[in-house]
Amino acid sequence: MSSKIDKNAIVSEKARLDSSVIVGPYAIIGPDVEIGADTTIDAFAQVIGNTKIGKNCHIFSHAVIGNPPQDLKYRGEQSFLIVGDNNIVREFVTMNLGTEKGSKTVIGNNNLIMAYSHIAHDCIIGNNNVLANCATLAGHVTIEDKVTIGGLVAIHQFCRLGMLSIVGGCSKVVQDVAPFSMSDGHPSVTCGLNLIGMKRANFSLETVRVLKKAFKIIFFEGHTFDKAEELVKKELPLTKELSYLLSFISSSKRGLGRQ
Repeated sequence: MSSKIDKNAIVSEKARLDSSVIVGPYAIIGPDVEIGADTTIDAFAQVIGNTKIGKNCHIFSHAVIGNPPQDLKYRGEQSFLIVGDNNIVREFVTMNLGTEKGSKTVIGNNNLIMAYSHIAHDCIIGNNNVLANCATLAGHVTIEDKVTIGGLVAIHQFCRLGMLSIVGGCSKVVQDVAPFSMSDGHPSVTCGLNLIGMKRANFSLETVRVLKKAFKIIFFEGHTFDKAEELVKKELPLTKELSYLLSFISSSKRGLGRQ
């Protein structure tokens, strides 16, 4: 056994761990687990199920990664959890396997998932996201890239959160959240552009101007989404970011919250 695995850890002989993985005391690693280089599993954490964790991740104490889905339809089918590289998973976080045979819950790279957060079965999480303490994702939630979710936020199943969106703490998300937006409330509604996030992402002033005008037409002038799209295409240059925004809205199955 590697000297990087504490003598009090319980690690299955069938688990596949890179020789550089650190496992703390009383951690549990199951037989169907694969863990990449330079990842640390702290004391009392559990990594179980058909779970693959990438490189340079840090799983803090008492997190439970790869436990069965909290879904009454689940009957022990072989499903999976895939976690990418450079993720920080804080204390008492839970991440579930998928539900149906062959299904996956997928976490991308460079995410910060703070204490007590929950990622349910079949969620798809992109890259460079921040989930603050007690963020709660129901099944089949999709979070794109560079999204910030405030503390104590609850997200309904099958909702999508677009790139560079931010959701205020304690919000109740029951519809999709538009890219580049700030959203807040019970239920959560779009309340403006995520200007700080766009500045950090080095968006040009012209891109911000176009999106600001588009948001005004789409979310704050009382048009139907179809009418708003018609007006936006008529009045504004169809930039890459605006095209993505319109595509996200038109493909929404749950709709988007508006004031």
